[in-house]
Amino acid sequence: MGTLVMKFGGLSVGTPTALTQVLSIILHEREKWDKLLVVVSALEGVTDSLIEATRLAQITNRRGYRRIVATLRTRHLALIDHLPLGTTERKALQADVDRLLFDMLDRLQTIADNPTDELSPQVLDSVTGVGERLAARIVAALIRQNTVRAVAIATDTLVVTDDTFGNAVPDMAASCEQITHNLLPMLERRIVPVITGYIGATPDGQLTTLGRGGSDYTATIIGICAGADEVWLWTDVDGMMTTDPRDFENARAIPTMSYEEVGEMAYFGARVLHPRMVGPLQDARIPLRIKNVFKPQQPGTLISETN
Repeated sequence: MGTLVMKFGGLSVGTPTALTQVLSIILHEREKWDKLLVVVSALEGVTDSLIEATRLAQITNRRGYRRIVATLRTRHLALIDHLPLGTTERKALQADVDRLLFDMLDRLQTIADNPTDELSPQVLDSVTGVGERLAARIVAALIRQNTVRAVAIATDTLVVTDDTFGNAVPDMAASCEQITHNLLPMLERRIVPVITGYIGATPDGQLTTLGRGGSDYTATIIGICAGADEVWLWTDVDGMMTTDPRDFENARAIPTMSYEEVGEMAYFGARVLHPRMVGPLQDARIPLRIKNVFKPQQPGTLISETN
């Protein structure tokens, strides 16, 4: 088969049990597809914690933001401790976590040293992408432990955007050029890239984000630029549902939908999809499948040209 992009959400990478599922899915699909690319979100709740830490730094509450960073460090290291990793891989991953969080702590310190009346989206973007970087490193390490070559890649080196901080618009031509030169050669060597969702950078290297839920949008960008045959979103629900399963026990997955139907649902607030991800996939005629990471045997919802 051809090229598949799979995106895993925060609930999929937040516990040892969920990560075991993610690993099983990746290893299984790698045998079926010629080229496989993985996009990951931050662990559930991490982005909110980073936003709060940045706000505390902005009002010079040093104890508050340091406590948040310490909590994030404990959470990620505890997760790593419970994964089946070799000693060398575990120590390298722990060192990566510490380096990323200490770098972020330096940025928070700089913010606290230069307080302003208003916290700008640009300042927030400089901090909040750390969650995806941490998650990508954990998933890549877990894949490597299973004798598959994998590399964590930050999308600020791949996704080129404008300077609308907090909700940046990607430059598809420039992004595809970066992806073609810096990412696709790995696929020819059977390396699985584990790519950070959500983040990008301006042409002059300033960090940006694609808005909340932007990891879905990242999967779309990667899928289009990599010439993917399909894009899969792995979530904690069985697909696009007839109603909210948290409120109604009789909710069921819709087997097939058209791009137009899903685009309307996303626009009006359907929580499964980022509102900007569907249109570009429709233009590129790339099918989108939504599946439950905890029930991978189920087909989920297939979104394509016609339903």
